[in-house]
Amino acid sequence: MASTKNKIALVTGGATGIGAACVRLLASQGYTLVVADRDLVTATAVANSITSGEAMACDVSDPELLKAVVDRTMDRYGRLDVAVNNAGVGVPTPFKVGETSIEEWRRVLSVNLDGVFYSLHYEIPAMLENGGGAIINMASVASVGGMPGACTYTAAKHGVIGLTKTAAAEYGTQGIRVNAVCPGFIDTAISPRSEQQKAALAARHPIGRLGSAEEVAEVVSFLASPQAGFVTGSCYLVDGGYTVL
Repeated sequence: MASTKNKIALVTGGATGIGAACVRLLASQGYTLVVADRDLVTATAVANSITSGEAMACDVSDPELLKAVVDRTMDRYGRLDVAVNNAGVGVPTPFKVGETSIEEWRRVLSVNLDGVFYSLHYEIPAMLENGGGAIINMASVASVGGMPGACTYTAAKHGVIGLTKTAAAEYGTQGIRVNAVCPGFIDTAISPRSEQQKAALAARHPIGRLGSAEEVAEVVSFLASPQAGFVTGSCYLVDGGYTVL
């Protein structure tokens, strides 16, 4: 706890799912949390449920809103130690590459890739003011292979890995570590899957089940911690063995 006292962590998409699990776990470890999300009502409820935190409205596809969140964090707390760039959108209807509309391409890329770049763009200078920090980008199993029917999501998540590795190489000597977590199929309240779909997906995992948001948060927590001080530019799969088959 001593190592996290007075330290500030920002989680985008922190109102639900994996983001909310990260907020709760980091808060339990002593961080003060900034919960940034488009859904300010739910984000506020999450912030109110932890020991120390506040909610801020943010759509990561808008760079000005992200800048405002980072600026407000620095004005209020004077530092940014950990950033979890988790906000993202899925692909509700599968389309092949040749069938995907330009509008759908831009919708997904604007959040899942542009949003991560904007986040890094504003978080890194803030962290440099205090000698460094840890950034964890939320990638996916779609970052390491093809995902038929989800070209937008797959391309964006591959891009997240590229941003992660590049930022890690550029800022390692300045005290900033940048890593990515690649969740597989996670069973959360916002996952639009029937019980039959969940059972079929679970059967495709060597572990025999879907993952939980809390299990992903544990890996995020490790990467944020001093125990991961020699870890940067890495991409951690949290997928129950899905990608080994």
